[in-house]
Amino acid sequence: MTSIGQSRPRRSTLAGLAAAALLASLVTVVPMQSAQAAVTLLSQGRPATASSTENGGTPATAAVDGNPATRWSSQFSDPQWLRVDLGSTAAITQVVLQWEGAYATAYQIQVSNDGNNWTSIYSTTTSTGGTQTLNVTGNGRYVRMYGTVRNGGYGYSLWEFKVYGDNGTAPPATGYVLANPQVTGVTPSTYNPPHAYFHEFQANCAFSHDRPDDPIVYPGLPGASHMHTFMGNRTTNAASTLSSLNAGGTTCLAPGDKSGYWMPTLYNGNQVITPVGPQVIYYKTGVNDYTSVRPFPPGLRFVVGSPNATADQFMFGSVEGWECGESYHNADFPTYCPAGTQVNVRYQAPSCWDGLYLDTPDHKSHMAYPVNLVCPTSHPVALPMIEFKMAFPVSGDMSQVRLSSGRGYSFHYDFFNAWDPATQAALVNHCVRGGLQCNARGYDETQPGRGAALNANYQLP
Repeated sequence: MTSIGQSRPRRSTLAGLAAAALLASLVTVVPMQSAQAAVTLLSQGRPATASSTENGGTPATAAVDGNPATRWSSQFSDPQWLRVDLGSTAAITQVVLQWEGAYATAYQIQVSNDGNNWTSIYSTTTSTGGTQTLNVTGNGRYVRMYGTVRNGGYGYSLWEFKVYGDNGTAPPATGYVLANPQVTGVTPSTYNPPHAYFHEFQANCAFSHDRPDDPIVYPGLPGASHMHTFMGNRTTNAASTLSSLNAGGTTCLAPGDKSGYWMPTLYNGNQVITPVGPQVIYYKTGVNDYTSVRPFPPGLRFVVGSPNATADQFMFGSVEGWECGESYHNADFPTYCPAGTQVNVRYQAPSCWDGLYLDTPDHKSHMAYPVNLVCPTSHPVALPMIEFKMAFPVSGDMSQVRLSSGRGYSFHYDFFNAWDPATQAALVNHCVRGGLQCNARGYDETQPGRGAALNANYQLP
């Protein structure tokens, strides 16, 4: 998790006066920008992140808020970086750094299109701080100051980090929800823990309601979506927020799980087919080092799969495809299911988080699947891997079976985390990190001596 450095010692009166004078100079003598060199100020108010922060009063966002009296400062070590997301690729023409007294003597200005692979467009080893206006040339969505040498014993500190350029006619990006706190400084774990065949627990949640809403994809727009079947939180609708979900009830066995779970509604002809009884939503490890898995941050949300997926894309996240009787590995619904059986689907979510955003405009890019059971460096934080296991009571001739989103391979689902943090943490620690195969109480029947995470009422003891 983001660590907080100790408070900076009070500086001398002379140093304080010097800092005040510097601040005044920043307010009054920031140079006018050339219309040729700096087309538009792109960075102000954009999402900003950093390798670290000195304390809670000096966040990364303070360097792009347009207020020269607030600042970002890092912990007291090298290297450190400050990054701003411009929302779309831009031609960068100028960067203005307004340093506090703790500045970089050596740093680079870097650009990236994906936030992972960086190209330097400016470099110096002889910076003297103050206000520095850099005319540069580069293209990227992300721009960062990457500091390698400090001028003293403190960290790096910027009153303002301004990026100018031209992003064409692209509209400002919306849909970013910053995590608070953000999780930075994490390295994907390659540790090989003791073997455990299982590392999971279940959330057993029943059907709640059908509604043509999607508070992740179409927030505040009731009726804008295809029909969805909702489980878990009883109140989920187009206006749902973390606060409203926390205030709602739940169909899950654990009352501490007020998360919203939803998927496209299944029809047989024009008849809605509703799952019967509690459905199984697994919380597993998606990485080899199951001891590195952390609970979901409150308010995290994402979409798994896509209503526009091809058959091959659907099968990437599927465990067995659509199945019934002895028919498996179907991207679309089987043509026939034996009488009295149910058609089932199991679909796995990405489980690696970038640590920065609770949501992004596409509702996907803040999450990633592990690669060879290790999280990628762009998404280094291992979270539980959700696996929907849904059973629909329909059999016989399946030719009229469809989803509200289309063919069987258009199956997808949404997750909006509203777990009670302490309850979720108890289950993750006891079952996932503990290497157990737990039910909704966090109890492994094959290892009764390990106990349960929750009591008989599915609550913390």
